[in-house]
Amino acid sequence: MLNIRISILSPTGKLFTQGYILKTIILGQMLSLFICGTAVTSQYLAEQYQVNTPMFQSFINYSLLLLVYTTMLAFRTGNDSLLQILKQRWWKYVFLGLADVEANYMIVKAYQYTTLTSVQLLDCFGIPVLMALSWFILRARYKLIHFIAVAICLLGVGTMVGADILAGRQDSEGSDVVIGDVLVLLGASLYAISNVSEEYIVKNLSRVEFLGMVGLFGTIISGLQLAIVEHKDIMKIQWNWKIALLFTVFALCMFGLYSFMPVVIKVTSATSVNLGILTADLYSLFFGLFLFFYKFSGLYILSFVVIMVGFILYCSTPTRTAEPTALPQPVGAGLDNAALKIEENDSETLAGTVQFTREETVVVSTN
Repeated sequence: MLNIRISILSPTGKLFTQGYILKTIILGQMLSLFICGTAVTSQYLAEQYQVNTPMFQSFINYSLLLLVYTTMLAFRTGNDSLLQILKQRWWKYVFLGLADVEANYMIVKAYQYTTLTSVQLLDCFGIPVLMALSWFILRARYKLIHFIAVAICLLGVGTMVGADILAGRQDSEGSDVVIGDVLVLLGASLYAISNVSEEYIVKNLSRVEFLGMVGLFGTIISGLQLAIVEHKDIMKIQWNWKIALLFTVFALCMFGLYSFMPVVIKVTSATSVNLGILTADLYSLFFGLFLFFYKFSGLYILSFVVIMVGFILYCSTPTRTAEPTALPQPVGAGLDNAALKIEENDSETLAGTVQFTREETVVVSTN
């Protein structure tokens, strides 16, 4: 029996799309809150206790990933075991770990050379880089509405930066603006590489493999860099329970961010996630109103709304994945293979699905 099923979107499909958008918004804002937690604790350590140890803080996070996810890989057997993964693709994860570690370090280091405005604006450079990498590596194909949505999100970021300037949050000119701006651009590009790699791994391999390998090589790389560039700063820390608590909260937020982001990327995309977390700076600012006595501006609310509108617009239309081009087959061989396939599967059911714009389902059956 040959069964050909032709199905299309129904009103329930529309409801599913609305539910998907709502789910994407919630997941994205949860990631933003994790990022907000890391930003607030880092700033509190810097301003209240003069503790500036970004590499040490990253080292703690990678160590937690190592203890949890690399240990899980160590207990696996077969092709998904830790030894097999290291044998097959260890060098790829070395580059991924290096990109992730240096992206974190460069963005934080840039604040010492350039202004808050430059960091906020240039950090958005990672989004077009991410889209370009997704186009070539993940074969993602965008529509006009996606580019419009990204432009709206970036407009929201520009509104936020304008609000910072009007509210007096603009810092001094910095010791070397050019070096700071270059660090931001490099860090944003490395973040894009890391995120695209993460999307590929969690959708084609596994979330545990990604986190386990990043934890392993991230711990090694950040540990070496820590010993070189930050050992003196760590020795100067005047430890007390408040500082220890801030380090603990930072580590938990960062660990939660790394653990949860692959889950969100798997159901959405790296580009969608990066658009959603643009609101993280706004959450940090809202906390700063009470902790650091920032001045409030109505433009912050406007920027949040603009970013969310762009984010929802982007999620409202799915991207498509381009299929790899198939090599042409000889005519004779193709006919012979087709005939052989029909003979082998004579009693099996062949099903195909075609999507139409009309809201109906048609089923055609032949014997």
